[in-house]
Amino acid sequence: MNGTALHERPAASASWRIALPHSAAAVPVARALVRTALAELEHGADSDTAELLTAELVANAVEHTAGDAPIELVVELLPSGCQVEVHDPDPAPPGNLTLPAVTEPDPWQEHGRGLLLIRALSSSCGHRATESGKAVWFRLPTVPAQRRPV
Repeated sequence: MNGTALHERPAASASWRIALPHSAAAVPVARALVRTALAELEHGADSDTAELLTAELVANAVEHTAGDAPIELVVELLPSGCQVEVHDPDPAPPGNLTLPAVTEPDPWQEHGRGLLLIRALSSSCGHRATESGKAVWFRLPTVPAQRRPV
């Protein structure tokens, strides 16, 4: 045996999957779902950061995919943190999500910071092909209870 008691198990995981409209209205719905999921389970991931990064992924999916097919939000809570995925019908990869940008975003422009935020604030991020397009995801670690804001 490795010294771990048989009754000690990691906390169970939970996941949610919801179709969202291919419109700007999807952003606040996605934020609310992530906030509710993390709060109801008293999950230790940073809810504010999870909401911000979810909003960026959903807004990018709405803005950069053609058509009006719904997008899908998948929130998975794990003992080590949370993973959020946004599925859309466009198979094209999402710019420089996993590589540092060649140039910094123009501070006078409203766009161009979403992927930078996702890279900077998540513990990991990426994208993968799906049967119907792609999934773009990020992960956040669980914040220890003694470091969580009150």
